Amino acid sequence: MTARKLFVTTALPYANGNFHIGHIMEYIQADTWVRAQRMQGNAVNFVGADDAHGAPIMIAAEKAGKTPQQFVADIAAGRKQYLDGFHIAFDNWSNTDSAENHELSKQIYLDLKAAGFIESRTIEQFFDPEKNMFLPDRFIKGECPRCHAKDQYGDNCEVCSSVYAPTDLINPFSALSGATPVMKSSEHFFFKLSDPRAVEFLTEWTQNGKHVQPEVAAKIKEWFGVRTNPDGSTSEGLDDWDISRDAPYFGIEIPDAPGKYFYVWLDAPVGYLASLKELLKRRGEDYDAYMADPDLEQYHFIGKDIITFHTLFWPAMLKFSGRKTPTRICVHGFMTVNNGEKMSKSRGTGLDPLKYLSLKMNPEWLRYYLGAKLNGKNEDIDFNPEDFMLRVNSDLIGKYVNIASRAAGFISKRFDGRLGQVSEDGQALLGALREQQTAIVAAYEARDSARASREIMLLCDKVNSYVDANKPWELAKKEGMDARLHDVCTTCIEAFRILTIYLSPILPGVAAEVARFLIVPPERFADVVRPLGAGHQIGVYQHLMQRVDPKQLEALFEAPAGQAAAEPAKAEKKAAKKAEPAIDPTAPGGEPLAETIGIDDFAKVDLRIARILECRAVEGSTKLLQLTLDVGEKDENGQPRTRNVFSGISSMYQPEQLQGKLTVMVANLAPRKMKFGLSEGMVLAASHADEKTHPGIYVLEPFPGAQPGMRIH
Repeated sequence: MTARKLFVTTALPYANGNFHIGHIMEYIQADTWVRAQRMQGNAVNFVGADDAHGAPIMIAAEKAGKTPQQFVADIAAGRKQYLDGFHIAFDNWSNTDSAENHELSKQIYLDLKAAGFIESRTIEQFFDPEKNMFLPDRFIKGECPRCHAKDQYGDNCEVCSSVYAPTDLINPFSALSGATPVMKSSEHFFFKLSDPRAVEFLTEWTQNGKHVQPEVAAKIKEWFGVRTNPDGSTSEGLDDWDISRDAPYFGIEIPDAPGKYFYVWLDAPVGYLASLKELLKRRGEDYDAYMADPDLEQYHFIGKDIITFHTLFWPAMLKFSGRKTPTRICVHGFMTVNNGEKMSKSRGTGLDPLKYLSLKMNPEWLRYYLGAKLNGKNEDIDFNPEDFMLRVNSDLIGKYVNIASRAAGFISKRFDGRLGQVSEDGQALLGALREQQTAIVAAYEARDSARASREIMLLCDKVNSYVDANKPWELAKKEGMDARLHDVCTTCIEAFRILTIYLSPILPGVAAEVARFLIVPPERFADVVRPLGAGHQIGVYQHLMQRVDPKQLEALFEAPAGQAAAEPAKAEKKAAKKAEPAIDPTAPGGEPLAETIGIDDFAKVDLRIARILECRAVEGSTKLLQLTLDVGEKDENGQPRTRNVFSGISSMYQPEQLQGKLTVMVANLAPRKMKFGLSEGMVLAASHADEKTHPGIYVLEPFPGAQPGMRIH
């Protein structure tokens, strides 16, 4: 099979501040996809850049007493700690003020002009009488003329995604001075998107099912339809795009138009090409020949807030300047926190990536958590601290790392660190793991790392079931069982190697450590079929990953100074939150008994018998089962009322095992809104504090004769 040739980018961050968690989420998604491609033997150039131009940069630099170039350079100097910290490996990072971007932007403009797509017009433009300057779009705010959302910028609405002229805004004001702007005449240059050639091309390009997700195509289709203009008239199709700005402006001057500069959104995406050109030049490769290759594929990873620029303006710029158009625009949603709440530092709900790293939180916890949620669709994902801790501790520690930790010690101590032969049952297990390679690679290709993660964790469950069935810790104590112990532990190590290969795009740091432990070179997906073999020497196992500490999560989302006093209820809740109990092997169940309580305290907890009427897996979750429970309740019409409960027990039970069973639930627990729906109680289950040596979760089941609704006293 011929290797693919891929050119991959992420959206360019504006060079006026540090990376936020939305940037990191996008970079992790793209980096995971790039690593998966390389593990298939494909050739990838993965580049990024800072969006360095525009009035905001110019104004911020002036306030800081710096030139715009120095201001951008200082911002760029802080990028590396984020990228390295989260194992994000761009091949090149540039900025849009580079010589390559100046050259390419001017040439693309001239090519568009030669093709008849550039037109100059005298327009009425907003002017700030206090600042004595024409106002860039981002420094004009007002009410959206389409959806009437307040406080929207002068070029597009962040609520309804409409694109419009600043003069269309209702009740506009200058974001610089607060003054009401006045109108002044100015010559501007327009890219003629309304040209029938552009409309025909973009209609086909966005709707042919090849270049954008279906939900994105549906949104784009709205922009081609009939719409009502601010003046009450109607229009159909696309509006021409104003691509020029007046001095003073930090940007690229338009050829043959002194005092006129490209609007930042014209030269920003050209920065993708410029960063690639800079990379190839450094390697001594020919940029023009590279881009001319008909087999080259071009992928852009972006957020849903900039769909317009990447699915209309950018493809049209490339097409009508005679260049290759993108193969795919990969759009993701936003990240929220705690079941849909918008992130806010002032409310203590912001997730600062640099703070995450400073708290010594493992970057691959976050890579896995995000990877387990991103599914290739334009959907928002939620960061829930409790879910984060449970998912990492259960999946990565309890399921994946647990496999190596339960077998490696025996190989080192009993067999001089050399692997043995794998018997028939072990070969069957390894075969089942290898069979999933095609499905897992396909999930990565579709950017559905959530599906890949689910498939991998199901395989981890198979391996752990094998371990539990063979109990190597018991085999080690029995005379004459050395050969079987060697066989079982070798099977576990080989299975762990296969699982690591599957997880490598998400966990590159762990994969590198595992390669050192197993004394193997970096492996690709194809290597899952090639076993290490009997006699292969492995190294001494070192613990690969620690569990998430609740105190780290508390510190991560800690409200700013003084905020706790202003929100006593939240502060009280935090103070009452306890850390996970330490494991005590001498105590029952591995943990000390809780503090003594009185009968009144116990009476507050309403425990009821419940029958599990229905049980099913939860799509999008690797640990939850959804239970429909009969607790003996009736609604206002006297009809039976059921409860919906989500329970993290899927690692132990198949839905059909629980259906029809009696169990015990906490009936007066406050309902909890979860990503998958409302959970109206809690099913009781038992587990040991030390999941490594005593894995398992056991749902309580009353003796026959108990009836739904009976209270436990």
